[in-house]
Amino acid sequence: MSQDADDARTLLSAAAEQAVELAVLGGRHGRRQFIQSVGAATAGAALASVFPMAAARALAQDRPGPLEKRDLKIGFIPITCATPIIMAEPMGFYKKQGLNAQVLKASSWAMIRDISINGETDATHMLSPMPLAISLGVGSQSVPYVMPALENVNGQAITLHVKHKGVKSAAEMKGFKFGVPFDYSMHNFLLRYVLAEAGVDPDRDVQIRAVPPPEMVANLRAGNLDGYLAPDPFNQRAVFEEVGFIYMLSKDIWPGHPCCAFAAKREFAEKMPNTFKAILFAILDATQYARDRSHRKEIAAAIAPRNFLNQPVEVLEQVLTGVFPDGLGTTRNVPDRIDFDPFPYQSMAIWILTQMKRWGYLKADVNYRKIAEEVFLAAGCREAMRALGQKAPDSSVVKHSFALGKTRVFDPDRAEDYLKSFAISRT
Repeated sequence: MSQDADDARTLLSAAAEQAVELAVLGGRHGRRQFIQSVGAATAGAALASVFPMAAARALAQDRPGPLEKRDLKIGFIPITCATPIIMAEPMGFYKKQGLNAQVLKASSWAMIRDISINGETDATHMLSPMPLAISLGVGSQSVPYVMPALENVNGQAITLHVKHKGVKSAAEMKGFKFGVPFDYSMHNFLLRYVLAEAGVDPDRDVQIRAVPPPEMVANLRAGNLDGYLAPDPFNQRAVFEEVGFIYMLSKDIWPGHPCCAFAAKREFAEKMPNTFKAILFAILDATQYARDRSHRKEIAAAIAPRNFLNQPVEVLEQVLTGVFPDGLGTTRNVPDRIDFDPFPYQSMAIWILTQMKRWGYLKADVNYRKIAEEVFLAAGCREAMRALGQKAPDSSVVKHSFALGKTRVFDPDRAEDYLKSFAISRT
């Protein structure tokens, strides 16, 4: 490697470290004051304790350096939201980065969390709220996690039992029993949002319980649930088995909302930054491939086998292509029913944190922006995407619009005002 290349990498590394310092310490004045008061070495150690500095430096470089580990296990739940993580094994995206990665199927999100915390997997598929909750010690022991990429946007739906085909609005759902895959999930927070916008208190007027995704259709058929807000393919599978119908796609609640993500313990990102980045490159490469809708049928065939999703290819094609029967006698064509955009906007994390606070999962006041910056590694994703020749947003924080009921725009700079704007809340 040339001296110029070495110098460029050094500059990128320094820039990444300084950017982290500025973000965490609150501007150049705060950075200077902190370093003067405690010394450069202590300042560096303190920053490293709250942010994966080694990972940030590695992500700022164009390509991963020498891999610290090649044989890896990556956890996943068998749902279409995990498409990039899963397809990267049979379609060779991990091997392209020099990794011998095996995806490891789990039956529930609690299992995904536990095997990741226990080190049985090196990296993992997670619901996007999970690394925030685990890092904060909400619902589990506190373990710092980082999330450098989303797996998918949209890709969920509210499915109701066929006996409820006459239901026209969420206001008619009082008394319903609902399933969601996990407390700390977009599914839970979006379902609560839909119900509350219609005046239905999700804690008092209905029952919501966690049901592992593979068990949802069976529970719907047995009458244990009136409906669920779930990941696919289990919405489409309910239609396929004629036990449910698709009441509402999640994209009609928040267009482009985050769903699942690629995450790892901060310890792994720190100790194996090159391997961490190689996994990220593989997943970003697979995500870009999945964004091209002309590849969706090929991908459906790749992830359908028993060791992956164990689903009929027909059902997966309906989900991934967006051409699907809805169980109400209509074939719909919704190309972005599910899409694959990896960029983890930190404003998405801030919204998730407000909903954790709204519904009483998060009891203490927290610095939303700080937590978002520590967990959602937007800057690292941006640099990795650009290194792969992909377009990436310039900003890590944007406003988000919700399409359901009362039109709301979430401004991450006014998160507390947004939280106070709801008539139904536990705060």
